[in-house]
Amino acid sequence: MVPIYPLCRIQVALAGMDKDMDWDKLRIFHAVADAGSLTHAGDALHLSQSAVSRQIRALEESLNTTLFHRHARGLILTEQGELLFDATASMVKRIDAATARIRDSEEEVFGELKVTTTHGFGVLWLAPRLTKLYEKFPDLKIDLMLEERVLDLPMREADIAIRMKEPSQADLIRKRLMSIRMRLYASPEYLAGRGVPETLEDLSTHRLICQSPSSAQVAAGKLMVQEVLTYDIQTALTVNNYFGVLQAVVANLGIGVLPDYIIEDFPSIVRVLPEIESNEVPVFLAYPEELRHSKRVSAFRDFVQDEIFSHRRQLRAMGAG
Repeated sequence: MVPIYPLCRIQVALAGMDKDMDWDKLRIFHAVADAGSLTHAGDALHLSQSAVSRQIRALEESLNTTLFHRHARGLILTEQGELLFDATASMVKRIDAATARIRDSEEEVFGELKVTTTHGFGVLWLAPRLTKLYEKFPDLKIDLMLEERVLDLPMREADIAIRMKEPSQADLIRKRLMSIRMRLYASPEYLAGRGVPETLEDLSTHRLICQSPSSAQVAAGKLMVQEVLTYDIQTALTVNNYFGVLQAVVANLGIGVLPDYIIEDFPSIVRVLPEIESNEVPVFLAYPEELRHSKRVSAFRDFVQDEIFSHRRQLRAMGAG
């Protein structure tokens, strides 16, 4: 008889369990693998450590393999355990997606919505406006994930994304929300003390505050910073996100490179060298096709669109553009 090696054996065993699959054992296994501890998994599942241990042993016996290495510091997945954990992680995501669709069949908007966007947009524009969303839907729970990294929406790393470029992933519903540009800003106090630059060459006598060209940011912002730095800037402060740049500008430290959407909420800062700005940066909202009918997604999408319209009206009223 040809021997079945461990990884093949676990695949064969899983295939053979389709008819009588013990989902409860797999659920417990996933919790243990995720926690790395029988005790912590038991606490999460409201089961005793001995009950969890029995279920894991029974699962290992049914698969005829070892899923964990036991160490004093906790449990470590074996190669076979890693394979099974990948499968249960996929199952959990699919169950979560199905649960979300079932819950969204109700009239109320409630439950968790995972939203991802960049640090700058999330901190400076989105988060300050969420009060209005919670006032309308108090049972909604937003998990706001601020990442420069683009999360995988089809794999449900997030439910909905607001990004500074059009998403390239397939099977996504996408909508262009607005366009932004990077511009130069300073506080009135800083300009009163150091003078207002009239040309880019004048920046050599000022402190520039910006993200480092090597940090993760929109390409248009990086190109603008690179161009400005060619004008013999004598002193600079680099910060790895726009919130830090804004705080330094407000604290009168220098002239900052910032996205134009901050103007509505920080009207006291002054635009410097108004003829200088980056190329246009499109802002897109996207979510998976399977969430097309999700009431939570629809509620968030409509809220963001309403806030964008309000934002545009406010900018026109302020004479900014």
